[in-house]
Amino acid sequence: MTDQDWSTLRETYACYETEAVLVLNKPPGISVMGERHETDLVRIAKDAGEELFPVHRIDKVTSGAILFAKDMRVHPDLTRQFAKRTVKKSYLAIVSPGGLPERGTIELPLSVGRKNRVRIAAERGDIRHDGDAWTVPAEAVFRHVRTYPSTTEFARRWGDDDEAVLVVDPRTGRRHQIRVHLAWIGHAIVGDPLFGGKGGRTHLHSWRLEFDLGGERIAVEAPPDDGFWEPARGRTT
Repeated sequence: MTDQDWSTLRETYACYETEAVLVLNKPPGISVMGERHETDLVRIAKDAGEELFPVHRIDKVTSGAILFAKDMRVHPDLTRQFAKRTVKKSYLAIVSPGGLPERGTIELPLSVGRKNRVRIAAERGDIRHDGDAWTVPAEAVFRHVRTYPSTTEFARRWGDDDEAVLVVDPRTGRRHQIRVHLAWIGHAIVGDPLFGGKGGRTHLHSWRLEFDLGGERIAVEAPPDDGFWEPARGRTT
């Protein structure tokens, strides 16, 4: 990728910037870092002469707000905010099928299974659904692997029997948490390749971020592109 390509990408997708930080509205299909090819934002920027330090991650298939430190001096404080869960993160997700309550809480522990795949740390049949909450009994949680308590809250923005549009707030920040939680309660994100989605895109978008910078609370919104809404186009109200 050329310097001009990075300049265009940066100009197109930057949604907040100071001398110390940059928030990009990342398109789907581009990794934040760690890839061995040209779809790695950190590598693309570095090749164009700009050094960025990721404060958190979102998956390659996920679009939306990603926070970078431009000045390494602010990086430790920002990462601590994520670790202490003082950062507020909200995602948009389109799931199928619909039929979800107006609000819900998914409190299911996670573990890592074969081939490094994240899964619920219990058998699917042990998941309990009571009104607007999904849990597993303590005695059903796996004992033979390390487990990670995980909580996801959602509010239904729109829905019918086929799809629902959710605003999702992960109260913990585990790898693949939103994707696994929604799939294991029977409402997988449309297009998610972890759960059978093929082609197209995964309809999960990092929508809003709130964090502290220089004594000020910063709220950033990254609007989803038109392609995100395709599964619900013409049906939402």
